Amino acid sequence: MRLSIQNTPFSPAAELEGFATGHRETGAEVSFTGRVRDDTGALQALEIEHYPGMTEAAISAIMAEAATRWQLLDCLVIHRFGRLAPGAPIMMVATAARHRAEAFAAAEYLMDYLKSRAPFWKREITAEGAQWVGAKASDEDALTRW
Repeated sequence: MRLSIQNTPFSPAAELEGFATGHRETGAEVSFTGRVRDDTGALQALEIEHYPGMTEAAISAIMAEAATRWQLLDCLVIHRFGRLAPGAPIMMVATAARHRAEAFAAAEYLMDYLKSRAPFWKREITAEGAQWVGAKASDEDALTRW
């Protein structure tokens, strides 16, 4: 399992290329890449803050739970912080398992928990100023299926 909280850009294709190599028993790999979305057309940047140490511990616990529940062979979580432009990759999750159902379920679980439980704070920057992004009820509701 690998976790990276970083302020530098990453290439989803390059990360996926190197993911889960050496696991001959892998039957499925699932990946998801999240990008900075500009819903209004006015977004100049998204700024993401976190507390080092606390963020890694929280995400590591989520990853360990997923690995146990779905018997993952490998797991990857990358999440950026700092100032990001619209369209930039913000995060990536990849899972590897013997079977696709396990890989898909674990990836969805990780995404749902990262969205609502990972300690990141986001602020949208526009020409009018900056505004903190609040939690969404739909993200919390997604956790009920787990």
